[in-house]
Amino acid sequence: MLDYFLGARMVVDFTTRRGKVIDYTVVLLFKTRAGAETVRVYDSAHGYNEMHRYTRTSGKQTGTIFHSGSLGEGMRAAVTDVKNGFAEMIKGWQR
Repeated sequence: MLDYFLGARMVVDFTTRRGKVIDYTVVLLFKTRAGAETVRVYDSAHGYNEMHRYTRTSGKQTGTIFHSGSLGEGMRAAVTDVKNGFAEMIKGWQR
């Protein structure tokens, strides 16, 4: 839980092979009256480090590359981005 009172939570799921991250997803969730809403997703679904913003009205937006390093580096960068910026990310989602 990133912020219990705000209702912000980060979920991290990853797979390793021989000590290297080969697949990951980092999701920022925000608790609303309707339930948990996705605010931001970082993933490696296409084999590179990609970030998707979500909006309340349009849902998932087109992904953009957010890190040029390995998948492990990208996953760690995503976790850091969410930890340091979740409040602003949620404010952007609420607009």
